[in-house]
Amino acid sequence: MRTTKGPARTRAKKRLFKKAKGYVGGRRRLLRTAKENLVRAGVYAYRDRHNRKRDFRRLWIIRLNAAARLHGLRYSELIAGLKLANIELDRKTLSELAIADPQGFATVVELVKKAIAG
Repeated sequence: MRTTKGPARTRAKKRLFKKAKGYVGGRRRLLRTAKENLVRAGVYAYRDRHNRKRDFRRLWIIRLNAAARLHGLRYSELIAGLKLANIELDRKTLSELAIADPQGFATVVELVKKAIAG
């Protein structure tokens, strides 16, 4: 006697359609189309999880360059000076510091200037 997947197939389809919730038209209602779109969405999600890191680093660098130039330094000079002064703050922290605490950032910049000069 031939057996069917029955409840297992129904559960699998339900799981897929639940993931496809929010899609428009057949992308949500048709099994094959929903599967194809979920695969594509997964590829984009994987790619963009990595791109997000790149984008944020670019944003922090742009912010740091702008903040450093207010104090008479370029971004590259700021980073080089941080290494010379043995200040181990990453770009994210420095960017947040420049926004939230300009006085604290000014202090860091002064230390960097001293390290570059001396």
